[in-house]
Amino acid sequence: MSRNFIDKARIFVQGGKGGRGACSFDRQKYVPMGGPDGGDGGKGGDVILVASHQASSLLDFKHRSHFKAKPGGYGRSSNKTGAGGADLRVPVPVGTLVYSDPEGRLLADLKEEGQEFIVAKGGRGGRGNVRFVTEINNGPRDHELGEPGVERWVRLELRVVAQVGIIGFPNAGKSTLLAAVTNARPAIADYPFTTLCPVLGVWEHNYQSVVLADIPGLIEGAAEGAGLGHDFLRHISRTRVLLHLVSLAEIDKEAPLAKYDQIRHELAQYDPELAQRPEVVALTKIDLAPEKEEELAAIEAAAQARGLELNLVSAFSHQGLKELMLKVYYALQQSPPLPELEIEPEVEPAPEDFTITREEDGWHVDGVRLNKLVRMTNLSEDESINRLQRRFNAWGVERRLGEMGAQPGDPVFIAGCEFNYEPTPVWMDGVEPDYEPDVRPSQKARLQDKKPPKRQSLAALAGLKGRSKRK
Repeated sequence: MSRNFIDKARIFVQGGKGGRGACSFDRQKYVPMGGPDGGDGGKGGDVILVASHQASSLLDFKHRSHFKAKPGGYGRSSNKTGAGGADLRVPVPVGTLVYSDPEGRLLADLKEEGQEFIVAKGGRGGRGNVRFVTEINNGPRDHELGEPGVERWVRLELRVVAQVGIIGFPNAGKSTLLAAVTNARPAIADYPFTTLCPVLGVWEHNYQSVVLADIPGLIEGAAEGAGLGHDFLRHISRTRVLLHLVSLAEIDKEAPLAKYDQIRHELAQYDPELAQRPEVVALTKIDLAPEKEEELAAIEAAAQARGLELNLVSAFSHQGLKELMLKVYYALQQSPPLPELEIEPEVEPAPEDFTITREEDGWHVDGVRLNKLVRMTNLSEDESINRLQRRFNAWGVERRLGEMGAQPGDPVFIAGCEFNYEPTPVWMDGVEPDYEPDVRPSQKARLQDKKPPKRQSLAALAGLKGRSKRK
């Protein structure tokens, strides 16, 4: 392909990380028992691919392949939410297909101007400690870290968006014909593979535009990758009508339709549906007819015997070009729309979707939701660790570790963090712990001096104590 035309690229995208939630308490002088007021973190920015006609190829991604959006801001006191991270908008050419790498799953088909696709979502902001207030714990110190953004490799593939594809062997006159009927100026020369990349041109009729694409020449074996191979066939897959050119200068009297049949064979080999597209056949370079009378008579007889309509044109003298383009226009009006490409929706995995493997250094647990939970947990705070332990129990991590033979004290690695396997829960609802409560040193003296509540009678609880009898 041309150095200035790149139709394949592989890039790494990463959404912005969410901001950290705040752990804060209202300590104003005249506000008694202000309580927690830590705000949430801001959402991270998204990486968005935007289809634009300003980009003609994927050349820009040859020099830059990593794209990362801005992270969200930290939460603040007084219930202030952090600022959201700015989105990163990346322009791509119209007609770009987005595949996951290395799975090869089609994620998006950007075939219209301005169409957008969020290729990497930013993480949500972590919750502040005000979100964890309960009737029992009205002064929590638990808060979340920001959720990491989605990061992955994707593969971009450009397929030109044209209604008519001009096909034929090298030197069949495709570029000359496109230059004669449109304002396009492709490279024209008398050697094979002059056109190394698709060139688009617009032909207008009755205030309507028809987009034509000059596709690089095809040779025998292109379906298996010979010559430009798939570079030709991939770009022609979007066209609705095929304009098949056969050069009079390359006709063999013994087999006048041999080159035509070879291209039809390659189309069927690559995609049987592509060979069923509407087709208009033109015999180019008809200005050489005085020198090629026998070849002209042979191909006309062969086309008539097969029932193939042959249009005689000359791009040099403009002979028959208007009639040819009208036939192409009418074939385009009658052609059915192309089927939509099947895009597989992305489904977020369930919390129970994780794997456990035994290695030399211990047990390794891997799961999308599980790794995200560990990365969002503040492991330096006891309340956060207790909440993480409860989530492990709810998702069945400890149960599955026990079923696979894990022993108490075995190291367990999750998202790069090391834990110890303890089958006995460290926290249970409704059960009084048999150890001293973990409180701040300034509160220990108050708890020790605190006396048990005085027993009261039912009359006192009903508010009858102290009332005098009616005189």
